[in-house]
Amino acid sequence: MNKFLVVDKHLSKLFPNFYIALPKLLKVEKERINIVKGKTENLTEYRVNDLGFRLILIPFFGIAIPLITGLINRQNISNGSVRWSFLYTIMIALVVWQGNRYLHSSLRNYFDWINKPLQKVMVLILSVVFYTVPVSVLLIVGWYELFTNDTVNWQIVSQATLIILIAVIFITHVYETVILVKQSENEMIRNEQLERARAEAELEALKNQIDPHFIFNSLNTLSHLIEEKPARAKQFNDTLADVYRYILQNKARDLVLLRDEIDFLNSYFLLLKIRFEKAVHLEKMIDDAALEHFLLPPICLQLLAENAIKHNEFSEESPLVLSICLENEALVIRNKLQRKELRKPSSRIGLNNLKERYKLTTGKEISISDDQNEFIVKLPVLNLT
Repeated sequence: MNKFLVVDKHLSKLFPNFYIALPKLLKVEKERINIVKGKTENLTEYRVNDLGFRLILIPFFGIAIPLITGLINRQNISNGSVRWSFLYTIMIALVVWQGNRYLHSSLRNYFDWINKPLQKVMVLILSVVFYTVPVSVLLIVGWYELFTNDTVNWQIVSQATLIILIAVIFITHVYETVILVKQSENEMIRNEQLERARAEAELEALKNQIDPHFIFNSLNTLSHLIEEKPARAKQFNDTLADVYRYILQNKARDLVLLRDEIDFLNSYFLLLKIRFEKAVHLEKMIDDAALEHFLLPPICLQLLAENAIKHNEFSEESPLVLSICLENEALVIRNKLQRKELRKPSSRIGLNNLKERYKLTTGKEISISDDQNEFIVKLPVLNLT
């Protein structure tokens, strides 16, 4: 157990930024899980602010339906009872509306349109009919008992109940439409949050591959220099500190200025020059003014330079020339192919990392072409102007 603690201690010193980023990854993943959990638990919890709707339509139906059906007229009630009659019929509308509203809200937790559409329709129809009809009939008959001395006119009761039932079905349809629209909007927001959390987690993981990848390659180079060119090993070590400082400062950023990337590439090429001297060359054909007007993900150019060193044979007689130019808002990086025989096939981790980071950060695809003579990579850049 102690051995593992010692190893972990040394790893944390070697890759400090990787260990710092782990809590960020866990936080993003926790956020993603919370979104999914909230999505499943609160699938049917949608509130409709219908207070104004009810304040207008309940009195409207309470007055309109008695007038349409002839339930309230001057022949069957006195002028003094008209006001109380309308208050009573508005109360009927309130009881019918609120009761159906409660049933609608309660049943929504058990049935939804996506998984159980037929059951949803049947339950809505049955609940509306079996609540609205008996309540309406009972309360209208009660009106006859309270406000008139006439016998109950069942034709008027039937007409009024039918109109109430049609109105309730229509209002229920309106409620369902509003809720479905709101549910669709909330689903879109949740899906966007989930996708953003997933993309952030993926991007953070890709960024954290940069540290070990760069360190391992640099340590191999330093080991080689110590054995073959001890005098240059110290110079390489000092320059390496400056290069790695840029990685630590910019690795967490999504985008950096093109000037910063070019300056970083120049520093990295100093490391290559220390090791390979005249066997490597860098050609830049970019106007100085353009360097301030474009953005791209950090540590792209260094990765491509490293990739060219890894896969090509070169010497002072046949140097490796890496050229960079700006064409149609894309950085074009090319080198002449002088393939090196590798002991095992390349894993292409670096290029795959670059592709994924570019896609997640800019939404654009990089172009990689290999025509057996030249290896060409085109990196889209974002214009600030």
